[in-house]
Amino acid sequence: MKPWKKLGCLGVVLLTAAVGCTATVFMSVAASQSGGGPVTAAVSAAEAGIPERMLAAYLTGATQVTGHVPGCKGMRWQVLAGIARIESDHASGHAVGTSGDITPPIIGLRLDGSGAGGNTTAITDTDNGLWDGDDQYERAVGPFQFLPETFRAYGKDGNGDKVVNPHNADDAALSAGIYLCGKGRDLTDREQLRTAIHTYNLSWAYVDDVMSGIDRYDSLGKVPTLPSGNVGAVIQAALAQQGQPYSWGGGGPSGATTGICCSPGGQDGRTVTGFDCSGLTQYAFAKAGINLPRTAAAQAGVGRRIPASAGIGALRPGDLIFYGYSPTTDSLIHHVGIYLGDGKMINAPRPGRPVRIDPVTAMPDYAGGTRLL
Repeated sequence: MKPWKKLGCLGVVLLTAAVGCTATVFMSVAASQSGGGPVTAAVSAAEAGIPERMLAAYLTGATQVTGHVPGCKGMRWQVLAGIARIESDHASGHAVGTSGDITPPIIGLRLDGSGAGGNTTAITDTDNGLWDGDDQYERAVGPFQFLPETFRAYGKDGNGDKVVNPHNADDAALSAGIYLCGKGRDLTDREQLRTAIHTYNLSWAYVDDVMSGIDRYDSLGKVPTLPSGNVGAVIQAALAQQGQPYSWGGGGPSGATTGICCSPGGQDGRTVTGFDCSGLTQYAFAKAGINLPRTAAAQAGVGRRIPASAGIGALRPGDLIFYGYSPTTDSLIHHVGIYLGDGKMINAPRPGRPVRIDPVTAMPDYAGGTRLL
């Protein structure tokens, strides 16, 4: 499980650069041996922030599940992506071959009860080190971080090569889907979906983290109707930047730019042309003739403030939406986006994640909004 890293926006004014637009790519992946037609995701891998080969594994895995659990309803790629986002960040830092094999293998901490990584209960080896390279204690394996014993119980061949391997993206995605389906859950029911995720990791905080990812993936491609006038111009300007990279300190009223060094996570914005959160909002509101301050915290002081206590229902499309370490202290705000309506916002989330549509629940520390139009 990876905690959310809260990243603020910097107070710098940068030179302008050219701005590009990214179009939606329709990815079609043929279903494999369990039958069924192709599965199509009307999103781009870049927009989703998922490597193309991993997205393909989630698509085909979701399609094959009912061949193994006929009573399962509602399995979709977004659910599998929500799990893998937490467990391995979609195999980040590893190569995924055309066959789905992942190199080097993703192997978790040794579960020897030492306390490292929060593990206080020793789990002795069950596979003679076959998948985890450890013949004394277990380690979680693959992009979905199965324990070897669990994978033996649920593992299936997802790519038709007659080998069942947790280090193969297709096998792992299908197996995770089967595990989540249980004896035939209805995953279109949000409570049953939450229960399924809880069986994967007995932590409700983990469930909330996974659900926020699923909600974001569900929101992709679902853009509310644009309002008219300046509000519509602001939203349209921000939406046109979907797919632009996050650049620490990047962006401004004239568009995407390189940023500065360095984010808390180590991104050197000088090497990336794009936007950070407040750079994106500066650019969008400039289209309505509004010059915003550079930082998210300073932007909270412009316009009519909407307190967090009023709830998200008090927001209107075009409002700035804030997140902060304290919902009542503007100086502690670390993130800003633009509210789209229907519980969604457009924002530049953090290094490694492009400008995209997210649910407002994607971050836990909502700090209200500001209305400028």
